[in-house]
Amino acid sequence: MKILLLCPFFTGSHKQWATGYAKASEHEVKIMSLSGHHWKWRMHGAAITLGRRFMESDYQPDLILATDMLNLASFMAITRKRTANTPTALYFHENQLTYPWSPQDSDIRHKRDNHYGFINFSSALTADAVFFNSAYHRKAFLSALPEFLNQFPDHNETGCIALLEQKSEVLPLGMDLQRFLAAKPKTLDRPKRAVFLWNHRWEYDKNPEQFFEAMFRLEDRGLDFKLVILGERFKKQPPIFERARAFFDDRILQYGYAESFEEYAYWLWMADLLPVTSYHDFFGGSVVEAMYCNVTPLLPKRLAYPEHIPESVHRAFFYESDREFVDELQRRMIHTRLLRKHDTAQYVEKYDWGQMAKQYDVRFEAMLL
Repeated sequence: MKILLLCPFFTGSHKQWATGYAKASEHEVKIMSLSGHHWKWRMHGAAITLGRRFMESDYQPDLILATDMLNLASFMAITRKRTANTPTALYFHENQLTYPWSPQDSDIRHKRDNHYGFINFSSALTADAVFFNSAYHRKAFLSALPEFLNQFPDHNETGCIALLEQKSEVLPLGMDLQRFLAAKPKTLDRPKRAVFLWNHRWEYDKNPEQFFEAMFRLEDRGLDFKLVILGERFKKQPPIFERARAFFDDRILQYGYAESFEEYAYWLWMADLLPVTSYHDFFGGSVVEAMYCNVTPLLPKRLAYPEHIPESVHRAFFYESDREFVDELQRRMIHTRLLRKHDTAQYVEKYDWGQMAKQYDVRFEAMLL
C-alpha cells in the first residue's frame, strides 16, 4: 500500500510523527512537506505548493494522509485529475477552533482568526476519514463547531457536524519512545532532594506563571529542591522565566533548550516530578515523554491527560483544583525515594510506534476496502 503523507509544517512533533510512522509502518509512506515556518501562510498556501509538486511527480498513492495544517479541499481541487478516486484521511494534531490564540495576535484584533478554523472545518468535510490524537481533542472540536458556524450570517451548514461526527475517530499520537530507553544513562548522580521538571514550550498556554508561583511558594515554606527547565523557546516568551532564573539561580541544574536528544533524555531521566499547569494540550507529548522516563506527573484533571492513565490510579497523579496544587507537590516531594521507584512508563508505553504503527496500518488498510 502506498501512502502519501502531506505535512505542511514539518518541524517539532509534526515532523517526529510523520517520520516515525514512515519508518515504523509496513506500508510505503512517502512524505511531502514544507518547512515548519509561517504557520498561517502554510494553512493558506501549502496546498498550492504541495499540489504543484505532486502533479509534477509520478507518485500515485493508494491513500492520501494529511495533517490539519493543510487546506485539503484546495489540494484535492488542484490535483483532482489524479486524485479524484483516492481515499483521503485527515489527522488533527491541533485545531484552530479551540487552540488558545494569543491575545496579542493581530488576527484576533482584526477578527481574521476565524478563517483558520474554517480551513480545518472544510478540510474535515473533504476527508473520507478524520482522526484526532485524543478523545478530548475530538470532543473539543466537534463541540465548538455549532457556535463557530452560527456566527456567520446565513447558510450555516450545521447539519454537516453530524457527518463529521460519524467519520471521525481517535487515533492516538504515535511516538518514538524506545529511544529514551536507549539513551538512559547507565549511572545517574541524582541530588538527594526532588528535581522538578519543566519540558514544555515556553508559551502562555502552558501556564508557566502557575508553575513558577508554586516553586516560589515551596521556597517560602523552606523546602529544598532542584529545577530542570527545558523546552522550546521563542523570541517572545513569558517574562516569568527570566524572573525565575534570577531567583532560583543556585537551584537550577539546567536552563534552556537541550541542543541534542541525548541531552534532553538525560535531564528527563534525572528529574523526579513533573508539575503540569497547562491551559491547553490536545495530547501532551512532553508529558508522555517525561512519564516514559519515570518522572512522576502531577496533572490537572482536564484536557487530554486523564486518557493517559487508568482511572483506578488517577488519585496518585491528578489534582482537582489549583488551590491544592502546591500542597500536593509538597506531599510528594518529601518522599523522593518513593518517587524514584515509580514506574510511570507502564501507562504510556502504549504510544510507542512499536505498538501504534500496526494500529495505523490496519485503520488505513480498512479505508481501501
